[in-house]
Amino acid sequence: MGEINLDKEEKEILDSFERGEWKRVQNHKTEIKKHQEYARKTLKKDKRVNIRISAKDLDEIQTLAIENGIPYQTLMASILHRYVHGSLIDKKRANEQI
Repeated sequence: MGEINLDKEEKEILDSFERGEWKRVQNHKTEIKKHQEYARKTLKKDKRVNIRISAKDLDEIQTLAIENGIPYQTLMASILHRYVHGSLIDKKRANEQI
């Protein structure tokens, strides 16, 4: 059997599990429904926004979307969502902190 290559995050999860840090949820069906509702509310697109951006930026966004196989508006919404929730990191600032 071949060795499984895990990335850093996967190794951290496996190590945490092996240390016994994971606990069984009491009522897993209720928890699943609760988190499904969180996801539904997070992914619900109920507002329309019009913005002006440069043609160059839009071309680059559309190119990235094509490379990732998704619609460019979905990519834009994803970028905004990740920025708002702190998971989108500015490369320049990240490199300065190293």
